[in-house]
Amino acid sequence: MCGRFGLITSPETAAAAFDLTGIDPFPPRYNIAPSQPILMVVNASELTGGGEGRTALLVRWGLIPAWVKDGRDFPLLFNARSESAAEKPAFRGALRHFRTLVPASGFFEWRKAGGKGTAQPYWIRPRHGGLIAFAGLMSPWQGADGTELDTGTILTTQASGVVAKLHDRSPVIIMPEDFERWLDCRTLEPRHVADLMKPAPDDFFEAFPVSKAVSNARNLGAELIEPIGPALLPDEPEAGPGDQMDLF
Repeated sequence: MCGRFGLITSPETAAAAFDLTGIDPFPPRYNIAPSQPILMVVNASELTGGGEGRTALLVRWGLIPAWVKDGRDFPLLFNARSESAAEKPAFRGALRHFRTLVPASGFFEWRKAGGKGTAQPYWIRPRHGGLIAFAGLMSPWQGADGTELDTGTILTTQASGVVAKLHDRSPVIIMPEDFERWLDCRTLEPRHVADLMKPAPDDFFEAFPVSKAVSNARNLGAELIEPIGPALLPDEPEAGPGDQMDLF
């Protein structure tokens, strides 16, 4: 799963990494949680039927399908399983028409160590630094009262490498050379990009234990990603179903 992540780069760096035509200023964010706005990158032509290049927009993290009449009674779909998204009514339309990239510096995962409140959070980041792109889906939604809202979710896949030591699921990572293909919803159907929804290479991520303060979404400071111990070793036992922690 991916229930918390961070985006701690500058807008200029994000614009360069994703080849954006423009981007609004934003502050570093160390503890992004579901229901909050997240940055999503799309092809401009997918939004308007015209325009060129890529653009970034703020989207509520928690997808609401277009067919939902009352969003208040709908669950918070902040993750979608990539293996079944094409068949699920909540996600199949977005997978066909609104594939996105979600810029991130890293994400958090928790390892249970015993009873309630003992789970140890880890900050997971690319081993060689820089930004990563989660595979995302967007769903523009309009309520019965006329409320309009762009909503989105992050696709997940089987965990690999050190992430598998913490949880059996991990965000789908889209590599820069595949950005254009993933975002091309005009000519490419989900079956044409299914090969991109795969686990990251085993050596792609590194993970460090961090403060348990990150478990509270109201905590927002840079200290949340400061290591408090050595990096997780690749030969440590993998997480089983009983070791996973659901935050929401």
